[in-house]
Amino acid sequence: MAGHSKWANIRFRKGAQDAKRGKLFTKLIREIMVAAREDGGDPTSNSRLRAAINKAKAQSVPKENVDRAIQRGTGELHGAQYEEVRYEGYGPGGAAVMVDCLTDNRNRTVAEVRHTFSKFGGNVGADGSVAYLFALKGHLTYPASCDEEKLMEAAVESGAADVISDVGGRVEVLTEPADFETVKLAIGLAGIEPEEAGLSLRASANAFLDASQAETFMNLLDALEELDDVQQVHSNADIPQEVAEHLRAS
Repeated sequence: MAGHSKWANIRFRKGAQDAKRGKLFTKLIREIMVAAREDGGDPTSNSRLRAAINKAKAQSVPKENVDRAIQRGTGELHGAQYEEVRYEGYGPGGAAVMVDCLTDNRNRTVAEVRHTFSKFGGNVGADGSVAYLFALKGHLTYPASCDEEKLMEAAVESGAADVISDVGGRVEVLTEPADFETVKLAIGLAGIEPEEAGLSLRASANAFLDASQAETFMNLLDALEELDDVQQVHSNADIPQEVAEHLRAS
């Protein structure tokens, strides 16, 4: 089950380098609001809300901010109403890109997303143009210092779909969405806590990029992630190992 995932490695690095903490807080708060609006404010019965709260706690979002977000989502407090919007497109080298947004102004968001794609040589496609390449998966990322053998044993026994070691030594566990909480709990009981955990889209087929395409593509993803309304960006790009190492060091 173990292997290498150069793309997972780059994506982790980019996420860890998000220096705009206020912007990150805003994204996390929006996710909590929408999750609460959809399935209620009780995290014990709302798995999406539970996952959103856990992500917020991992980033040290104050509890009062989390509580207010839940109240806005359930209508107990007034606030902007956000809706989920997904854009699909292609970046340099033909790699597929899925952009998940939460917005209170669709016109503003689509204009910003289109402009960003165009700036870096990509384009926004029609609905469904790349969605077939992705499936929703649970993912848990663990540091290189973890006991990989113990982690592997707990993951396999609890029903994980895959365990991947990236070029930086980190370990990523993939699950089916329904098994996510079970696997996370089992590994936690083994004494290993994730650095990152949640549900996200994963590609079923990758697009290989050469060095020049990879650098431009990463600039596109960085620019998309900087947009206020963008929550997550997913891609099927396969980055060459030497480029991955260069980008990690830069």
